[in-house]
Amino acid sequence: MILENTSHPVKSSPEELVPSRYAVRIGEIDVLVISDGVLPLPTKMLGHNADPADRAAWLNDMFLPTEAFDWALNAVVVRSGKQTILIDAGLGLDPELNLPRAGQLIKRLEAAGIDLGSVTDVVLTHMHMDHVGGLLVDGVKDRLRPDLRIHVAAAEVKFWEAPDFSHVSMPPGFPDALRAAAKHFRKVYDSRLRLFDDEYEVAPGVVVSRTGGHTPGHSVVRVTSGKDRLMFAGDAVFAVGFEHPDWHNGFEHDPEEAARVRVRLLRELAETGELLVATHMPFPSVGHVAVDGDVFRWVPVFWDY
Repeated sequence: MILENTSHPVKSSPEELVPSRYAVRIGEIDVLVISDGVLPLPTKMLGHNADPADRAAWLNDMFLPTEAFDWALNAVVVRSGKQTILIDAGLGLDPELNLPRAGQLIKRLEAAGIDLGSVTDVVLTHMHMDHVGGLLVDGVKDRLRPDLRIHVAAAEVKFWEAPDFSHVSMPPGFPDALRAAAKHFRKVYDSRLRLFDDEYEVAPGVVVSRTGGHTPGHSVVRVTSGKDRLMFAGDAVFAVGFEHPDWHNGFEHDPEEAARVRVRLLRELAETGELLVATHMPFPSVGHVAVDGDVFRWVPVFWDY
């Protein structure tokens, strides 16, 4: 991706020793994956309908701890033509939840040479707080363009008027925080929302499509230019979901529909061979999907640097 400072070293503070951005070129479109950080969650979140022994076995096979793990948070910047599009906005800052290693997106956009005032569009895969919170950080709204367009599915906005949490399995405090963040977001940005029903072309080669499942308005973004394709799948795909697509994630409001959506998208990705990026895959989360018997296999790309 062509950015002014990518060829110049950026002075790193000790907490920034690990790379936090990764550039991909999709034909004539620039894509930049940026880490918003990580948040610690109980491993039950990966499959609360799974047998605990099976879940522990998968974690052991992946050399991961069995009780809690660091959940990655990724956002994406897309440049197509004259538009600069931010896909999801990270967690922001929620002192009630004490998640200091997340909410890094704004400063990492700055480190990547991306001025908030240059962003023409924001696409929200859904309105969970780890996707809208960065826009709620103090001072951020004042730095955004007055004509900024925020694209989100109409079904998502409707859902958060009276959200149903009866099928989720979240740690204490999260449901209240999610409700509060969505309500606050609507209050702050309602006039800038651009709603779509099923699909909308945000920019040439950048199309957002509603999938439902995770939330009723959950959406994915497909980037296409020439022969190159990439899908940002938001929260439809998780690391455990390749081998166990039927395992229910704790943040899914309709787990059974989310599993159906996951299988459909993974089949599509395996058939097309296009790149996949997802919010909660380990950074930079760029890779391919292969069919592995009755399930799937994640094939990370070799880093290109």
